[in-house]
Amino acid sequence: MHKLIVVSLGLSIALSVGACARPEAGTLQAATTALGANELKSIEYSGTGKWFQFGQAPNPTLPWPAFNVSSFTASINYETPAARVQMERIQVVEPDRARPAPVQQRPVQIVSGTHAWNMATPAGAAPDAAPAPQPQPAAVEERTMEIWTTPHGFLKAAAANNATSQPANGGSDVSFTVGGNHRYVGRINGQNQVERVQTWIDNPVLGDTPVEVTYSEYRDFNGVMFPAKIVRTQGGYPVLDITVSTVTKNPTVDLQVPDQVRTFTPPPVTVAVEKLADGVYYLKGGGHHSVAIDQRDHIVVVEAPLDEARSLAVIAKVKETIPNKPIRSVINTHAHFDHSGGLRTYVAEGATIVTHEMNKPYYEKAWAAPRTLNPDRMAQANKTATFETFTDKHVLTDGRRVIEVHPIVGNGHNDAFAMVYLPAEKILIEVDAWAPAAPNTPPPAAPSPFAVNLYENIRRLKLDVRQIAALHGPRVATLADLQSAIGQAATTTTTTQ
Repeated sequence: MHKLIVVSLGLSIALSVGACARPEAGTLQAATTALGANELKSIEYSGTGKWFQFGQAPNPTLPWPAFNVSSFTASINYETPAARVQMERIQVVEPDRARPAPVQQRPVQIVSGTHAWNMATPAGAAPDAAPAPQPQPAAVEERTMEIWTTPHGFLKAAAANNATSQPANGGSDVSFTVGGNHRYVGRINGQNQVERVQTWIDNPVLGDTPVEVTYSEYRDFNGVMFPAKIVRTQGGYPVLDITVSTVTKNPTVDLQVPDQVRTFTPPPVTVAVEKLADGVYYLKGGGHHSVAIDQRDHIVVVEAPLDEARSLAVIAKVKETIPNKPIRSVINTHAHFDHSGGLRTYVAEGATIVTHEMNKPYYEKAWAAPRTLNPDRMAQANKTATFETFTDKHVLTDGRRVIEVHPIVGNGHNDAFAMVYLPAEKILIEVDAWAPAAPNTPPPAAPSPFAVNLYENIRRLKLDVRQIAALHGPRVATLADLQSAIGQAATTTTTTQ
């Protein structure tokens, strides 16, 4: 579990400025006075702009995909500390990239002390059902970081954590460490404004992930100096770009932790095994699944989602199910973080990463980053990844069972996207192209272009598919299920193998 960033702000941390001494411009003291940080106990600011989906780039060389934000409000209590962020957003339509029709999203994300939760309507509830708290313990680190990277939050945290300063460009660079290893660095300019804050948070793919927030166009918002422009980058690309329109000084921000959040204990990571064919095992758990394939003298695993905890659980279950054989290869379908966050665990296990050629340089660069916040097994073992890449049909075989890896061509979800096919067993393994719904679920009003594209790729390759092991969704499906989901009349495809 990540170390939590919690700053205690007692009365003793306030910076006092002597009546007869004016602090030098560009210093921590001067900025604290100019921005009124000592008098500010809470703040609320609103605006519009863009939000970007971190870790979901449609191509390993591209930024995170953009969403237009029509409403954004952040309410922060610096004393608890606590924050609530609410927004309305919708994905930007890219004419050259076919995606499902964008849907208006209204997330409400909260952190208070050492607890984080979302307010959302439970799955399967009536449309008019009241939102309920959904615990999000893994989000505490990032949401707390967002409090202390605000201009006033940075000044308060600097005062509370024995910050050091050095002159820089007519102002100063101020740095401090929270919780032993979470470092913050901020630039205060000659106008006594916090113009940039940098820190690092842990991520399973990127390691110590840089976060940088820039502030500009300061003005007086009803008695509080605050930036009208906020841009946050994470992992090298923007994740938030907001133009601020209103700011409220010292509003009431009372975010009580619901009982179901306070008492929540994350369930253990579990892996359930379903046999699909001789030597082929569907490894289910939560919303992300994998497949293990028993070869003559080794094992091939398809997909390493989420993080090290998930991969360790899958590896343990694989060794229990297929004893006395090494995991030699792990096939990665694409670089989205929820599908690549557990790859490094397999590297530590000695496995080769089989992935599209476009993904290799991305992983090599990302995995070269420091891992001081949460050293994983690959870092502890000082292992270097071995890759086996492809751009077209790629075959793995032990001389008996053939495993085919095919790029999914022309799919708007990702440009370096793959599916796995077992010709003898007639099993297709895929994820994010299609997730079968639970039985008796009404078909969608309009078919997903991702699912339509998957079917087109199956037809193009003349694959004889009897089972579809989707790595999202509640069940193994059939080609007829996919055809029904996209409104395609049932036809027979034959293999050329």
